[in-house]
Amino acid sequence: MAVSSGEGKATPDRHMASRRAGEQGLLFDTEVSSPPEDVGYRGPTACSAAGITYRQLDYWARTGLVEPSVRAAHGSGSQRLYSFRDILVLKVVKRLLDTGVSLQQIRTAVTHLRDRGVNDLAQITLMSDGVSVYECTSADEVVDLLQGGQGVFGIALGRVWQEVEGSLAELPGERATTDDDDDHPHDELAHRRRVRKTG
Repeated sequence: MAVSSGEGKATPDRHMASRRAGEQGLLFDTEVSSPPEDVGYRGPTACSAAGITYRQLDYWARTGLVEPSVRAAHGSGSQRLYSFRDILVLKVVKRLLDTGVSLQQIRTAVTHLRDRGVNDLAQITLMSDGVSVYECTSADEVVDLLQGGQGVFGIALGRVWQEVEGSLAELPGERATTDDDDDHPHDELAHRRRVRKTG
């Protein structure tokens, strides 16, 4: 994933554009709250919040593009649980695909995003020219890309974060539990199967 650096490229035009961008709060001043770490969302909920189909979700999980980090599916009847961060990345992947970025570039971008802390994600803007994806963490870097003719569109992850947060506020989530727990209040069908097996 290409990363632009704003060092050593200062020009009066860039400083003016950067100052204006800063005055407008463009892209980087988004306040976000920390997502709950022990709450997961089932596949249909993740699809709804990310704006994707269940088929896309399943394919991306099977190919390792975006796997559920709260709980993976283990056999028939088990449910994947996606974290808030997983859903954020799913929504970003969907936006990049919709703008024509190749799956190979998206995989590189997703790998890079996985290495970032959750709160760091809200301060990133992904810029793309339709071929490559660039990470920008300041208005200077955005201006550099635009002046170089590289940036065609941008995705401010702080804004995507707020969209996902708003969607999930109206959708059901569940507390993550381990498979060793005797009671699975979130999965009544699995509980009935266990009772049937043990007699």
